[in-house]
Formats: sequence, C-alpha cells, structure tokens
Amino acid sequence: MQVTREELNPCTVLLNIVCDEAQVKEGFEKAFKQIAKTIKLPGFRPGHAPRAMVEGLVPKEELYDNAAEHIVRVSFRAALEEQAIDPDQTTRPTVELKLLDDKTYAAEYSVKVPLPPKIVLGDYKGLQIDKPVVTVTDEEVEKQIEDFRKRKQTREAVTDRGVQEGDVAVVNVKLEGETGEGRNFMTIAGQTFPDLDTALLGMKVEDMKNLEVTFPETFQEKDWAGKTHAIQLTLNSLSGVKLPELDDSFAQSLKTESVEDLKVRVQEGIKRAKEQMLAEMVTEQLLEKLHERSEVYVSDNMWEALADRRMRETAEEQQKEGKSLEMYAAENGMTMDQLKEAWNEKAKVHVERALMIREVFVSEKMELTNTELNEELYAMAQEYGVEPEQMWEMLKRNEAIDELHFRAISRKVSNFLDENAEVNLVTA
Repeated sequence: MQVTREELNPCTVLLNIVCDEAQVKEGFEKAFKQIAKTIKLPGFRPGHAPRAMVEGLVPKEELYDNAAEHIVRVSFRAALEEQAIDPDQTTRPTVELKLLDDKTYAAEYSVKVPLPPKIVLGDYKGLQIDKPVVTVTDEEVEKQIEDFRKRKQTREAVTDRGVQEGDVAVVNVKLEGETGEGRNFMTIAGQTFPDLDTALLGMKVEDMKNLEVTFPETFQEKDWAGKTHAIQLTLNSLSGVKLPELDDSFAQSLKTESVEDLKVRVQEGIKRAKEQMLAEMVTEQLLEKLHERSEVYVSDNMWEALADRRMRETAEEQQKEGKSLEMYAAENGMTMDQLKEAWNEKAKVHVERALMIREVFVSEKMELTNTELNEELYAMAQEYGVEPEQMWEMLKRNEAIDELHFRAISRKVSNFLDENAEVNLVTA
C-alpha cells in the first residue's frame, strides 16, 4: 500500500492511498461471500451454493459498493497507523474513490482526514463594541397603527367621486370597429399599465373614453399583448378602501383599552423588536471581535458538510417554488461556483464561532440551568409557531436536543461577553 500525505491546513490532512492487490482481492472476496449469503438457490443453504452458480446472480453495483466499503475501511485504518494520525472522532472523513477494478484488483482513493480543532482564545473580556441607543419615534408608532387599520380595511362602492390610486375598478374595453360587448376586467388603479392607469384616474362610474393604448407584452389577453389599439374604455363600477376610525372601539378590537393604551403597547412592541435586532447585531460584533483576537482552526470536513447541507436545503426550497438552484443563484447575481463559495465561507465562520462559544463556556466553568433550557425551548417554540410541548417532541423526533442546548449555551455566552464588553453608546 502506498500512502501520500498532504497537510491542507492545521486541522485537515489529505491522504492519497493506492491499495495493494491483496487488499483489493480480499475486499472483493468478502463482499462476494456477504452477498452470496442472501441469494437462495434450490437445494443449497444460503452461502453454500457453488461460486460458479452464484456469480451470475450477484449485482455488480452491489458487489463494488460492498467491496469498496471493506477496502477503504481496512486500508484507511492501516494508513492512519502508518502516518501516526489521531483523527477527530466527532467528524466524518471525506472519501473520494478514484479507481476500483475487480479484474486487475486495483484500488485508489483520497481521503480528507479531520483532526481535532485547535482553539487559542484571545482575551474575551473588555471587547470594544458600538451599541446604538434604542429610541422609538412618534412617526414609527403612527405608521404601525396605520398598518393595523389597513389590515381591518373594508371596501365600499364609490359613486360620488372619480377613480383614485388603489381603487378597485371594473372596466370594459372594446376595440374600435369590433362588434359585441367588449371584454371586462377588474383592475387596481395605478397598478395596471401606464396608458390604462392614466386614462382611469378621475373617471366616474359609467364614464366612457375613446383613446389609443399600447398593451404590455405580459397582458393577460394574449391576442392584445404587445399591440397598440384604439379602444373604448367604460368604467362599470368602482370601490374604494375604507379604514376604520382611530377611536377606542378600534383600539378595543386589538385587545387594548383605548387609543392611548394602543399607542403605548405599539411603542413597547417596536422597542422590543429593536432591542432584539440590536442584541443580534451586538452578538455579531462581539464574536467578530473575539475571532480577531483568537486563533481558530477547524477541519475542512466540519464546515464542508454544513455548507453542502445548506445548499441541499436551498435547492429543496427553490424546487417547491418551481425554481432551480441555478435560477436562485442568477437571481442573486451569482454563478453556481460563487453561490457555493459564499455558503462555504458562511459555514466556516459559523463552525468557528460555535467552537469559540463552547470554549468560553468551558473556560468560565458555566452550567445551564433548567430555567435557561426552558426559556430557550419557549423561544424556539415561538419562532416555529408551535406550543413548547410540540417543540420538544419535534426536537426529540429529529434527534436535535443538542440544538436546544447549544442555543442556550450561545445565549449565555453572548450575554456574558456583552456584560464584560467596553460599550460605546451611539445614536441609532
């Protein structure tokens, strides 16, 4: 067996392994015997039929898969011993099979071997960060309340004025010289296409206009799309938006006592949302500063696995929307290679930060309380829109209890770093 070694980085070793003929032959022999035990022939016990009778019944692909698994397992263990490598037991090696032949008994493969992470934390107390002062303006409160009113808006027929932007108009369009009644459309004024939007504004119910319009290429009537026609436009009906009055009755419909109480609640809600975003931003700053002060090395295997998983998840998400991963990349101004590189970079930072967080947790001899774990469970349940009991069952079902623990650890460490940071307050 020939082993060539290359140090990719302080935590990743690349081995190229060319197996001996005897190793390969043994692998195919063991694979054949294993598969032969599953083949039933009349008059013979499983695994005891003559080889000549069984050979033609053994699927070649299955034989190669089983042989490769055995050859790699045995030769990889021998290569680790020969090179005196103690791999990271928490991360899988990445194997690339280059050659496997049952005629010449040849096999060659490369394997990325993960080594344990190396972390030297810098001083994590006294990290300097900028923290904006959270303020909520009257304009922000008014805008939020206006959004609440729009959610409870109703539409009512309009007969005493002309069309305004946002009105729903039912119009009839008839081409000049065409017989019949024309075609009816329901439109939202200001959201159709330029010629029609301009013509509609100010028209009242039963008003008619003769004009020339150019229909867009995407117009729903395919025989008119992209063409210019002289038309007769008639406004059949019009309805407009009616917002509820901003009074105590409206406030009570939102489970508050009065308009003033509603404003206070809205202000508090906006403040909480801003504080949450600020906390996330501060955590980013703290971890970035700590990363700059520290030396963190991880195996490529750790972050490559995470990046590949995120790429698969993105592909599945896009497929549900009828898109390919290539289309998603193009929409974001990237090639597939650039998208993959972007996920690689994010995954590597994510893994390195996770290791730093755990290192601080251990260094400070921190422990999680049941209260902290329960608080994190409630927070996760709120994010997923389920009850805490359902969230707990989901975590158990997906064997993701560790995620709950790490989120609690991350929150505790982030709070610790924040409490010990040198803060410069700035105006947001």
